[in-house]
Amino acid sequence: MHAVLGLEDGTVVKGTGFGAEGTVCGELVFTTQYTGYEEALSDPSYKGQILMFTYPLIGNYGVSEECFQSDGVKAEGLVVREACPSPSHHRSKKTIYKLMEDEGKPGISGVDTRMLTINNREHGTMRAALINGSDDGDEAVRLAREVPPISEIDLISKVTCKSPYLVKGKAATEKSKTAVLVDLGMKTQIIDSLVARGINVQVVPASTSVNEIAGYEPDLLFFSNGPGDPQNATDAIKAVKEFCSELPIAGICLGHQVISIALGADTYKMKFGHRGGNQPVKDLSTSIVHITSQNHGFAVSADSLENTDLIITELNTNDNTVEGVAHRDLDVLSVQYHPDAHPGPLDTEKLFFDRVNRMMGGEN
Repeated sequence: MHAVLGLEDGTVVKGTGFGAEGTVCGELVFTTQYTGYEEALSDPSYKGQILMFTYPLIGNYGVSEECFQSDGVKAEGLVVREACPSPSHHRSKKTIYKLMEDEGKPGISGVDTRMLTINNREHGTMRAALINGSDDGDEAVRLAREVPPISEIDLISKVTCKSPYLVKGKAATEKSKTAVLVDLGMKTQIIDSLVARGINVQVVPASTSVNEIAGYEPDLLFFSNGPGDPQNATDAIKAVKEFCSELPIAGICLGHQVISIALGADTYKMKFGHRGGNQPVKDLSTSIVHITSQNHGFAVSADSLENTDLIITELNTNDNTVEGVAHRDLDVLSVQYHPDAHPGPLDTEKLFFDRVNRMMGGEN
């Protein structure tokens, strides 16, 4: 099947289509991980984006769906150098071809992903269109140029849960603590890390009001990862402002940005973001560098933190972007990376979630 990828700068790349026939649009972003494609494709943070892997072979261990981080593929489309047609793994249930077909998502293979990645790094993230079933490059470029900037798109409402639900902590008792988790586009592994520590997790939609949150009488308020511009998470920002002096608050990725905005900081769109499983992050209190999993295109401005009560706790050693903040006086903690990993290293899982548990008065 013919397929074509067009970028807003006029770049046209033709290849072989797989998955579902059709057209999708969004930002073309790249990730450097070479395993974990199931987790990445199902990460709601990729909503509104066409995901490209820099590693040249994707799908070699098949798809089991056991590692999904949501209820299905959330990336708009998939770009790879080579998609493996005959995977080998005892848990595999289907190929990457069948996954994309079942999910109604198009993919393109046989393209120069190295060239596209270099283009992305040199000129920044671009809007793109992927057409599966056609090789009309002019049409793909036209569609790419019509895509609204990601900051103008409400992506959070497309991936947040539709109604509240409760997940009981492991071996939970009447004395177990409860965290209200605001779902901005959450990876399920965040819940797993919390409930493994005996915490009851009350998941609520991103639009949940301050009064509704208060009604759950939580011991902690947690803000998840998610897609798009953090400035669009207006209800979550209001919730941080309301509860920061009353409850411990923690956040990951988009949640980290939301907390920072609510407490006076600014955010900005990065040139091409951080996406992969090998980002080095330095803990400023210990000088230890941890390898982390990341997926974000926005970041907190370090300069803007100078006029707030937030302090920088961690920095990215590659580019000095802010990777963690804490409040000088209040129980507020957030990180830009994914301590829950999946995909990625678990170096920081225990450090972060044990600290969150202690904020609630729990034992590790």
